[in-house]
Amino acid sequence: MWVPEPAELSDVELLLDGAFPPLRGFLTADEVESVRTRQRLDADVPWPEPITLTVPEEIAAAEEIELRDVEGAPVAVIRNEAPWSDEAGAHPAGPLVAAEEPTGVLRRMRPPAERVRAALPAGTVLGVLPESPLHHRELAQIRQLAAELDAHVLILPRMSGPRPEALVQSVLAARPELPEGTTIVPVPLVRRADPKRDALLAAHVAAAYGATHLLSAGPLEQAPVQAIEAPEVVRDHADRWRPAAQVAPSESRPGLSDEGLRELLDSGAALPDWFTTPAIAEQQRRLHPPLTARGFTVLFTGLSGAGKSTLARALRDELSRHDHRAVTLLDGDVVRRTLCEGLGFSAEDRSRNVRRIGYVAAEVTRHGGAAICAPIAPYHADRDAVRRMVHEAGGFVLVHVATPLGECERRDRKGLYRKARNGSLPEFTGVSAPYEVPDDADLVLDTSELSQDEAVGHVVTLLRERGWVRSWTSV
Repeated sequence: MWVPEPAELSDVELLLDGAFPPLRGFLTADEVESVRTRQRLDADVPWPEPITLTVPEEIAAAEEIELRDVEGAPVAVIRNEAPWSDEAGAHPAGPLVAAEEPTGVLRRMRPPAERVRAALPAGTVLGVLPESPLHHRELAQIRQLAAELDAHVLILPRMSGPRPEALVQSVLAARPELPEGTTIVPVPLVRRADPKRDALLAAHVAAAYGATHLLSAGPLEQAPVQAIEAPEVVRDHADRWRPAAQVAPSESRPGLSDEGLRELLDSGAALPDWFTTPAIAEQQRRLHPPLTARGFTVLFTGLSGAGKSTLARALRDELSRHDHRAVTLLDGDVVRRTLCEGLGFSAEDRSRNVRRIGYVAAEVTRHGGAAICAPIAPYHADRDAVRRMVHEAGGFVLVHVATPLGECERRDRKGLYRKARNGSLPEFTGVSAPYEVPDDADLVLDTSELSQDEAVGHVVTLLRERGWVRSWTSV
């Protein structure tokens, strides 16, 4: 049994839905090499992106591997016909067999691709794969293209990020502005690192669901559908979005840039009526609430005795007095007695400890709270993993409590450094185990030079500068 990473689980769902034809499962080593070098499968069929799964070596050679979601529900079984390995790890390869009950976000809105295709009207189908809400400008472009092509419109919202359901709801809120009969089917298609391969993969998914044409940012070679760039539309003096050729330059009015939209959303200001409808604006605010309404995580890292727990508790008290968010303290010692009970101090267990803390912090952040974490967190890879988890949900601040080792040893109330020095406490960070000094900390504090109030003040100032908390008068 194995629980794939979220992006891999999305690929599993798309494979099961028939959204990656002709693929029926994960690729073999030869197929992966062919796709990477030639963008073709072994049978010389065009395919843009390797679809693979990474699993632990101890299960990689099993004839069948059951895949489950994060809640433990069965999703599929891999018939592992040709396992292989590379520098990234071990990979099963072979077809997928679905579990009895399909799982996934908004599953009832996501029929198999074949069923969607069969239900579409004959003729031209314009596919659109939005990753953000459709506002008046984008809606005008879709209407114009649909009219020019005499096309049925197929909207496939790309569900990704911390609130995929809000994106889908924003598209549903736009239905009154879309051509009559528009088909809307969410797809869990995660963005790929290479923009060209990502665009081609989106084209393959659109074709699987029945699109003949695709609204695209540019031309696509070897695409299974015809890519069409969005027509230029402008806002006229009456606040209508019309084809640019029909509006004299003197009558056009400026739109709203991506940066301008982000500033309005960050501040909580209302979106103008000429930009979007009230229903779509409401869903946009769910996707992108004001900074002061979003959750955030502060991760203190440093040696034992550096002052992390003291600062974390003081920051918790400061936020609890003045900020509206619920504050959750995830202190290293407390977490080890509860969430991470049973873990030791090997490198692997230290990583598990920090990543478990990161998972909880990300969930607190996702729900609009403030998570304050104070583990030693000695490894860059683990701190970076926590940053990625939290960034998907809200704000993240890494604070390196850089109190010198000598001062940490002087404060050693528990006698831990003394035990480490005489060899009775192995794997002790800073003495017999490494501490990888952060080179990406948002703030560096030395508690041998700063008072507690001064250090906490620096953290609060940074949170204010980034817009996460409002100003207050300390009491």
